[in-house]
Formats: sequence, C-alpha cells, structure tokens
Amino acid sequence: QVQLVESGGGLVQPGGSLRLSCAASGSIFSISAMGWYRQAPGKQLDLVATISSRGVTNYSDSVKGRFTISRDNAKNTLYLQMTRLKPDDTAVYYCQVLGTTSWGQGTQVTVSS
Repeated sequence: QVQLVESGGGLVQPGGSLRLSCAASGSIFSISAMGWYRQAPGKQLDLVATISSRGVTNYSDSVKGRFTISRDNAKNTLYLQMTRLKPDDTAVYYCQVLGTTSWGQGTQVTVSS
C-alpha cells in the first residue's frame, strides 16, 4: 500500500497561484499513473488532472490552461501547479494512485478575497 501525503494548500485571493505537493512512499510511484481530485463542500468528488508513468497528462475542462500536473519520480512526489485561481476552485484536493484505493488525507484550498 502506498502512503500519500498532500501539502501546499491554503487561502489565496482570486487570480493567485498555489502549488500542491503529494509525497508518496513505496517503490511503485515511478511506475504508477497518478491523479489529483477535488471535492467542494456539498459536491461530488471530481477528477482534476492525471499523469501517466511516462508523463502524459490530462485535465478536466474546468482547469485546462490554468493547472499543470507534474511528477518527480526521483523524489516520489506529485505536483499540481494552480494558477489564475477562482473561487470555484475552492475544495479539498486529494492525490491518488490511479486504479487503487491509495489516497492522501487531502489539503484544503480556499480561493477568496
């Protein structure tokens, strides 16, 4: 079982930026596809972005052009660079090893003036 720990969330003004990190334990990180999800209050869990083990990325339409998912296999770390943040981006953000039940505990992102 891979252990995942997210960090980097916080309060930011609209138009601002944040970078989330997801530190993974275990040797399977480099061969695993990874994803970022988010869940806003009272709403369902939504897939935000994914990255394959080879670095192929996909994004939801709501974040395309504003968010960038990346990974550093040497550091066993997944990232989500978020720019031009909007109040609608407010949510708890989770990372996941795709296709498994390995989830982090989440990190809160609040976009508000």
